[in-house]
Amino acid sequence: MPAAAPPSSELLAQFREKARSGRLSVAVAGLGYVGLPMALRCARALNRVVGIDLDPARVASIRKGISYIDDVSDAQMREQVEAAHFTATTDYEAVRPSDVVLICVPTPLRKTGEPDLSFIVRSVEAIEAHMSPGKLVVLESTSYPGTTEELVRPRLERGGMRAGRDFYLAFSPERIDPGPKHQDYGIRKVPKVVGGVTPNCTEAAAEFYRLIVDQVVAVSSSRVAEMVKLLENTYRSVNIAMVNELALMCQQLGVDVWEVVDAAKTKPYGFEAFYPGPGLGGHCIPVDPFYLAWKARLLGFEPRFIDLAGRINSSMPHYIVNRLTDLLNDAGRPVRDSRVHILGVTYKPDVSDLRESPALTIIDLLRRKGARITFSDPHVSALTLPDGTRLDGAPLEQGALAECDCALIVTDHSAFDWDYVVREAPLILDSRNALKNYNEDHIHKL
Repeated sequence: MPAAAPPSSELLAQFREKARSGRLSVAVAGLGYVGLPMALRCARALNRVVGIDLDPARVASIRKGISYIDDVSDAQMREQVEAAHFTATTDYEAVRPSDVVLICVPTPLRKTGEPDLSFIVRSVEAIEAHMSPGKLVVLESTSYPGTTEELVRPRLERGGMRAGRDFYLAFSPERIDPGPKHQDYGIRKVPKVVGGVTPNCTEAAAEFYRLIVDQVVAVSSSRVAEMVKLLENTYRSVNIAMVNELALMCQQLGVDVWEVVDAAKTKPYGFEAFYPGPGLGGHCIPVDPFYLAWKARLLGFEPRFIDLAGRINSSMPHYIVNRLTDLLNDAGRPVRDSRVHILGVTYKPDVSDLRESPALTIIDLLRRKGARITFSDPHVSALTLPDGTRLDGAPLEQGALAECDCALIVTDHSAFDWDYVVREAPLILDSRNALKNYNEDHIHKL
């Protein structure tokens, strides 16, 4: 059993004083696309951060000052590591001396579509073994409303301590948007939503986050904070689905959907532009809405909007393959044995992130039809396909386009030379409007 804690008011006062004097030490569990940038932001603000990850390769890379994600440079890593502001370990023992523990572990979906919370459970159980009075634990991993209260809290209270009295527990959704185009919205500049399981928990979490971000938005509970994250990404999923369906209609009507959206967004109120594409990628938008849908079904509520949006968005890779099949047929070539060159395989421009990338589904569908696939991506040198096949990237300058029957633009990386692509490829299907300034007859849009 833990040692008897001071009265709750005294504990909170101690935490508040430590925060306001900048003396908090932080442990970040999970050093991926969310955890690593957050750990470095905390290191810059507080100088006392340890990262915990069960992958020894990640820990070794951090200790050498070498980054493994796009949004953190080697120089940024080395600066904090060499100053001894940031270190990493595979041992959850690092939680014991820390004042704050941030949980940033993955929350994928199972093949059945149900949430896989095993990473959260393992992390929380490891943290519980090293709990002490006055510690703040914050879940940043996206999950369904109620996760912090129903799953995390009981496990942390097993030793007899109580949230809000002996320690503090909150949820604060991550809002990291990978990619160089979005670095103006760094962690410090993006408002941080915070909701605790009790008012004391909210206050402690808000005190901490004020040290590392410019604006903290405190909400009434952890459930509200969890719902905020799901609303943000469900909003995007539904609107992208709407414009994807509009794109299919525009194709039948002979209307350029990109021109329609660009004209509509000139309205200064009541409209936000979303664009069609070959499918959703990344961890958040393809996954998060289904956490909300799953929870809604448990409560007897049928989430029809979310389900419809999911079906439309997940159908886009199939539409792209069917469209490409039609274009090849019009050119007198069957898909089987046609050489299709994919331009860009990551889920968004100028990153190396392949999570849930629609390119992977498109490649799989085309290969099943017998197409011969090659690809170019300045951020990815090789792919491992679902069946275990390795596919090596082919630099454009080596003649990959001139030898193909059709080029398919899936990801519009800024490094691509579009003049070269238009000149070399005999047939192009552009799913991203990357070639909007070209009018050649061999270019076809989504």
